[in-house]
Amino acid sequence: MSLPPVKLSSGRSFFERCDWFQGKGWRRQRREKAAAAMASRPVRFPEIDDELRKIIDANMDEVPARKRAREAFKDIQLGIDHILFKTPCDGLKMEESYEVNSRGLEIFTKSWLPKSSSPKAVVCFCHGYGDTCTFFAEGIARKLASSGYGFFAMDYPGYGLSEGLHGYIPCFDRLVDDVIEHYSKVKEKPEFRTLPSFLFGESLGGAVALKVHLKQPNAWNGAILVAPMCKIADDMTPPWLVTQMLIGVANFLPKHKLVPQKDLAEAAFRDPKNRKLAAYNVIAYKDKPRLKTAVEMLRTTQEIERRLEEVSLPLLIPHGEADTVTDPSVSKALHEKACCSDKKLKIYKDAYHALLEGEPDEMIIQVFNDIISWLDERSRETSSC
Repeated sequence: MSLPPVKLSSGRSFFERCDWFQGKGWRRQRREKAAAAMASRPVRFPEIDDELRKIIDANMDEVPARKRAREAFKDIQLGIDHILFKTPCDGLKMEESYEVNSRGLEIFTKSWLPKSSSPKAVVCFCHGYGDTCTFFAEGIARKLASSGYGFFAMDYPGYGLSEGLHGYIPCFDRLVDDVIEHYSKVKEKPEFRTLPSFLFGESLGGAVALKVHLKQPNAWNGAILVAPMCKIADDMTPPWLVTQMLIGVANFLPKHKLVPQKDLAEAAFRDPKNRKLAAYNVIAYKDKPRLKTAVEMLRTTQEIERRLEEVSLPLLIPHGEADTVTDPSVSKALHEKACCSDKKLKIYKDAYHALLEGEPDEMIIQVFNDIISWLDERSRETSSC
């Protein structure tokens, strides 16, 4: 789960903040532009020197700047006081690599495997909007790999350390195809070919995982969808007329950015300490959403809502009761409408959106225990068949 800078704050919808779509004048838009720019500046870390400040303040639209920032902050990130980074990694084998996919894009990938035994199953991770597999996902991977699973992750094109304009999704279906391409290669390796395989999606990654399943209905043994983006919460979506205008303008200015809706860290992270630590995700996309990206996310959630009955694989759906980022009611609808018989919905009382990163430690531990128990049971069932 990735988030804008901790200090970012706004009380209005990100579509309402964009005067362009509300019929207000350009003059007011220009007046607010300076304030918005100040709000979206990177967080200042008091413990870093001037050289590191220059790296973090650089424009990260292109991947070389993101690679420099990640390399400079890697040790700082792994040393933060968050429960995800307290899982020992001595017994794990971790590998990072870059591969050029069939579209000619260089994709960053990472894997975590137990050293002393063969993995129980393959778990393929789909990260959230703006995120990367190099920060909080590192802690999630360590936890799953320490429990005996092979954990595999990739940064989508335009995110993290993968090639592409930062935060830009010109076509959600192409992104899904990129995910399928990489994870198909993982699953086809001789050492993993006979193992059960599971999708693991967080937030927007839940939508990615569902689309992967809908394109490959028989390829996976189950999916864990943590607060999946089956529908964006109502107060984050614009009125119908504004949506149509947005779609039209996105055809001409697809890379143009909009002002964010509100402080997503405040909305997604319940624990104040963990909310502050989200700022250390220095290569996450924290700027204003790009027009085409927003349109693609809206279109995708609408498609998923229409196709809930087609979901046929075993499901675990953990969702926070107090989530105001993705709509828990649609997770309930997914649980009710999915045509599979093996499906489990876990609603966590008082929990926000970032179940594995932003909750108090005891809640994070509970969610992990539920996920690992579910995986253990499904892996045993599949292996015994």
